[in-house]
Amino acid sequence: MSISPQIIEWIGFLAATLTGVALIPQAIQIWKSGNFLCISIFVYILFTAGAATWLIYGILIGKWPLILSNSLSLLLAGSILFLKLRASYTSE
Repeated sequence: MSISPQIIEWIGFLAATLTGVALIPQAIQIWKSGNFLCISIFVYILFTAGAATWLIYGILIGKWPLILSNSLSLLLAGSILFLKLRASYTSE
């Protein structure tokens, strides 16, 4: 089975869109409610580090789906992590 490189690239963009958009509802809910108790710092540290690593990889191989999706994921996950850490330190 042979799939054209253009179709493979579009599948990458679709995956990038779905992955990036997946964090938006939780980010909005957390920003609106200010409730950070339900999220794990450890999970968001790992997720943010993973998104940063995927972003670096995407830049190194020059693949826009990886670059775009992981830029969005890094921005959203990093924002949530920052707010969670800030809330943890100000509540002590």
